[in-house]
Amino acid sequence: MKKTSVRETVYNRPFIWQRADPYITRCGDGSYYFTASVPEYDRIALRHARTLAGLRAAEEKTVWVRHESGPQSIHIWAPELHEIDGAWYIYYAGGDKDDVWEIRPYVLRCIGDPMKDPWEELGPMRPADGDPFSFRAFSLDATVFRHKEAWYMVWAEKVGVGKQISNLYIARMASPNKLDTVQVLLSTPDYDWERGDFWVNEGPALLRHDGKLFLTFSANTTGELYCMGMLWADEAADLLAPASWTKLRHPVFRSDDGKEVHGPGHNSFVKAEDGVTDLCVYHARQYDKMEGNPLYDPNRHVYIMPVIFGPDGFPEFRHVPQEW
Repeated sequence: MKKTSVRETVYNRPFIWQRADPYITRCGDGSYYFTASVPEYDRIALRHARTLAGLRAAEEKTVWVRHESGPQSIHIWAPELHEIDGAWYIYYAGGDKDDVWEIRPYVLRCIGDPMKDPWEELGPMRPADGDPFSFRAFSLDATVFRHKEAWYMVWAEKVGVGKQISNLYIARMASPNKLDTVQVLLSTPDYDWERGDFWVNEGPALLRHDGKLFLTFSANTTGELYCMGMLWADEAADLLAPASWTKLRHPVFRSDDGKEVHGPGHNSFVKAEDGVTDLCVYHARQYDKMEGNPLYDPNRHVYIMPVIFGPDGFPEFRHVPQEW
């Protein structure tokens, strides 16, 4: 795609080029793994480094390639790497060349070293027994987290006919590739900043701080209007009760024309090397105008910012000079 307006500033110098939906995992030994959507949407690749900065130049290894036909043959999106009970899992979304928007979440597993040992397909993420709703329609951007000895999944799924709406849902997990409970609606695009050509909530990411759980998400279309919203819950609350979650009225992070950071979103969180500082890892563009569908513009790059907590204990997301 042709870039029509590009100006480099200290705020939009990419950490990693042409990688969208970035996800960084910090291991118990302090090292880091990185994965993301590649512009071709055709494979899943990992990087590993002893330091966060080392991920920039780390060798990238392809650990899985799309199928030639059928499910998982196109639109391989938003992989996330998680360690669960001693094994490694990658959650990702994939479509079907014969029906490109027939997108569902899938799971890979590796028992051993993620960079060296084989990955096996576990197939599509499975709903709970008797659940007639989960993963029945366009579903993607699954993230998982542990809370009070249980694992939970949050994902985006479309509902409706004609004007489809992408909502966020949560469920408790029975195993790394199966849900234990029926989906619970967390968020739907209620506000104008969530509604462009498409009404979208997607890309959830969990952050914990001072007795609260914060769930960021991305909203609107993938171009200039893309932005981040947030819900929060008390850590003692029942996470499957919709009333436990409060959604903020306004976006928490959005484009800044002066700093030339456009369409920031689909973030993840990771601890810095000090083990204390929370970092927000996100993608954005250096320009605001594109030719054609912004979904296929390859120049969404990775950026990192430290999370600042305000006097009320809530995270604040600010455009900062890129230091990594």
